[in-house]
Amino acid sequence: MSKLFKLIFVMLMVVGFALAGCSSNNGGGEEASSNSSSGSTGSKGSGEAQDLTFWTFQGLHVEFFEDAAKSWNETHPDRQINFKAESFPYDEMHNNLLLAFQSGVGAPDIVDIEVNRFPNFLQGDIQLEPLNDIVEPEIDNFVKSRFEIYSTDGNYYGAPTHVGASVAFYNKEIFEEAGVSPDDIKTWDDFVEVGKVIKAETDKPMTPVFTTGFWSFYPMISQKGSDIFDGNGEVILDNKDNAEVLQFLHDMIYKDEIAVLAPGSRHDSEEFFAFMNDGGAAALIMPSWYASRFVEYMPDQAGNMVMKPMPAWEEGGFRSAGMGGTGTAITKQASDVQLAKDFLAYAKLSKEANIKIWETLGFDPPRHDVWDAPELRAENKFTEYFGTGLFDMLIEIKDEINPLNITAQTPLARDLIETNVLHSVFQEQTNTPEEALKQAADELRNR
Repeated sequence: MSKLFKLIFVMLMVVGFALAGCSSNNGGGEEASSNSSSGSTGSKGSGEAQDLTFWTFQGLHVEFFEDAAKSWNETHPDRQINFKAESFPYDEMHNNLLLAFQSGVGAPDIVDIEVNRFPNFLQGDIQLEPLNDIVEPEIDNFVKSRFEIYSTDGNYYGAPTHVGASVAFYNKEIFEEAGVSPDDIKTWDDFVEVGKVIKAETDKPMTPVFTTGFWSFYPMISQKGSDIFDGNGEVILDNKDNAEVLQFLHDMIYKDEIAVLAPGSRHDSEEFFAFMNDGGAAALIMPSWYASRFVEYMPDQAGNMVMKPMPAWEEGGFRSAGMGGTGTAITKQASDVQLAKDFLAYAKLSKEANIKIWETLGFDPPRHDVWDAPELRAENKFTEYFGTGLFDMLIEIKDEINPLNITAQTPLARDLIETNVLHSVFQEQTNTPEEALKQAADELRNR
């Protein structure tokens, strides 16, 4: 397909969104979902419910917001909303949002933006509404760093979804067959040694390694106190710690032979869900928000998976890393900005909303004054799947999370890691970790 044809195609998409008013009931993606809640009274006393459109790249978030919209209508009889949610594939949604902002038409009222893409939307003439008026009255009740990654120049533009503590998901059945226990693992060296036993006894790999997703690499460098950028925004991707982590992962695949390249290459591919649902590996390192993916897409492993702290690099070292994030934002194209803000505060910033974040999504809520709420220790679909004591475990590791340094170059850095670094080191084996990281770091420095 020629570049000119692609450009014409993209512009036609933008026009289509504008004509549709972004309220079509066709989700447009493999995880697409669209429903609405409506009432009898508009937000301005017009006698009609006010439309609020919402885009997300994660279909599971649709259920959460639709529940919030239903509750809003029950408690706000004079400000009824007709909530229209749509879910799109990750790249498609973020690209469509950029196009809508560039054209000035077609954006939703409310939108989920993934943390690594958020810097793209904080450049130039920002097309998102500052949320300071709803954030600042509540921010002392939150893990403040979760707001800072969605902010610039003193303004907050995104409402966070979780803390995002990374954990280890272990398959009890495989461990039991091999005669070992997840509790035998304290360090990454233990992880490798237990993996060798599991491989020998069950012929199952210990863990998959992603090649077009940085979820294997990024939590492990964060545990070392490293990152892609330092606190001043300088590129440190090619430092010694990061090279050592990349080499460690490479060795697990090709030297120790306890790891495999992840089917589908990504954490969210159908091939990968099928692989894990079939008990394809003994362990998976992912942020705790991935628990919702197990429940939704890997039902056959219910009752067979347990969540534990990550292995540390050394005894007493950090056993977690804060990974991922979704900032929910209000666009400047919103039809009723104040209503959208008030609904967002209700849906994501209130105590009740943060309890719902746990109950509905299984995420560790960013509002810390609900962490001792009895609802977070009550039985739900996540304790049914993984067992009890989940939130107590997450609280135990909450202070073992290094901050992330998100910059305007983070989207490019992620693309370089996922498309160049991991592929060349793990898939093609054409570069050493040092070579691959230096090439990517030099490209970032030269931009």
